[in-house]
Amino acid sequence: MQNDAVYLGREKELAGLKLLHAGKVRDIYEVDRDHLLFVISDRVSAFDVLMSEGIPHKGRVLNSIAAWWFEQTRDLIPNHMVSTSLDCLPGLDPAKAELLQGRTMLVRRAKPTTVEWVVRGYIAGSGWKEYGAKGTVCGIPLPAGLEFCGRLAEPILTPTTKDEVHDMPLTPDEARDKVGAELFEKARSASMALFERGTRVLEEIGVLLADTKFEFGEIDGELVLIDEALTPDSSRFWPVDQYATGKNQPSFDKQILRDYLETLTWDKEPPAPTLPSDLLERVSNRYLEICEKITGTVPSGVTV
Repeated sequence: MQNDAVYLGREKELAGLKLLHAGKVRDIYEVDRDHLLFVISDRVSAFDVLMSEGIPHKGRVLNSIAAWWFEQTRDLIPNHMVSTSLDCLPGLDPAKAELLQGRTMLVRRAKPTTVEWVVRGYIAGSGWKEYGAKGTVCGIPLPAGLEFCGRLAEPILTPTTKDEVHDMPLTPDEARDKVGAELFEKARSASMALFERGTRVLEEIGVLLADTKFEFGEIDGELVLIDEALTPDSSRFWPVDQYATGKNQPSFDKQILRDYLETLTWDKEPPAPTLPSDLLERVSNRYLEICEKITGTVPSGVTV
């Protein structure tokens, strides 16, 4: 595989554009009053700790999958994507252009909601822990006797706060109070419709959508889908042919990394341990595999 340079980003200026914010993965640059540039890096975190190394092509995968879903769901809700080309960065030197190929998304500015909109179709992760302790997920009562990683009778909305370090669960009523009843109903309806679309499309390619997170914003009073959608960083994707309740599922994301870190004596506090190159390659291949499954091709900028 060629062109596998890792891009960690967080550059204060990019082709004359000012860095406004550096998140866990995305760097956001100011283009003009109405537009922003997202640059999706290869940064990776685990257990809320940023690793020193990046995952080759991870940013390209996330950008490619998000762009694909934005196009596939415009009939359900508008989104903020304008373009994934580098045309908004004129004068970019060839070496930097090659490194950024496939990693950028020009978007319309939106006012984000103060809630992250998580939908669960299966019970796993933090939801399973709460269910075991209280019989609920985000305060929503669930039937007794559910199995670990079992499918729910109907998907449920389990919103969270938005935090740079660790999001905290909200009950639907708390989320409604936080954003207002009208916006809550629009976001809830859009979340469930997007989850239903994602579930159907992914099952056709042999992938189960266990849960996912959506983010919404407002542009001129209209609710739009923003940030990313149905990517391996915002979702749990499980292969259908390996699915079985009562155990952890193989997944198309950084679970390989988490599993490796669990074998170490590391206390899950910074600094992160050094990661072996073969592990980084295996995680990268997992991301590329799900990208090709969903979009039908490898991301722009990747040569196999």
